Amino acid sequence: MSRGQGEVQDEVRGAAALQVRYRPPRTRAAVVTLHGGRADSHQTSRPWHLAALRMRPVLRAAASAVSPQDVLLAQVRYRHRGWNQGDPAEDACRALGELSRLVGEVPVVLVGHSMGGRAALRAAAHPLVAGVVALAPWLPPGEPTEHLRGVPFVVLHGDRDRVTSAPDSVAYVRRARARGARAGAVLIRGGDHAMLRRPALWHEVTAGIVADLLRPDGPPGSGPAAESWASGAALEL
Repeated sequence: MSRGQGEVQDEVRGAAALQVRYRPPRTRAAVVTLHGGRADSHQTSRPWHLAALRMRPVLRAAASAVSPQDVLLAQVRYRHRGWNQGDPAEDACRALGELSRLVGEVPVVLVGHSMGGRAALRAAAHPLVAGVVALAPWLPPGEPTEHLRGVPFVVLHGDRDRVTSAPDSVAYVRRARARGARAGAVLIRGGDHAMLRRPALWHEVTAGIVADLLRPDGPPGSGPAAESWASGAALEL
């Protein structure tokens, strides 16, 4: 007999928002990924959905740029597949709270794709967040930036994305900069929404930015993060 909708919802409500993929002997920092989804859907989010699977190579790329001795790797488990007025951002904050209880207060870099990029940026004001990498994020006009003052982040967007808008991402970065954020934008020439075109470049740049954001003494004066912050316009790669 199949379970009722109420039973499934109870299961989702009781599930952890943080899914740890790797925990080192001593945790100094963490990288947490957030996958994409839909504008509106209360369907239960599952780890075998394509949007979730798409982030596995991204997390592996980020892992290659940090120390396996002290950097925890994890992903956010959403309650639902849809944005639904901000559900994934709430899930991200729940995951950060669970992480704090698990390993203490450590700096965290959030790496989000599409809807997950929007959620990561919404959650960027959380005290654990050391920076955000937003990949092809969904950032509609009017998306708030006031909470990003002092937060370092970089947006990567393909110039052939037909799902989310690269111009909207660049406009978001400009608004965030005006609010005091340390924000940068990188345009991937020929890049699509699913990051299937030029995947090695997507992964290389993401890994470099994550490494920059997690340096103990802060990002250096050169590298993908610093270059995007220093540029008055979006970098093109």
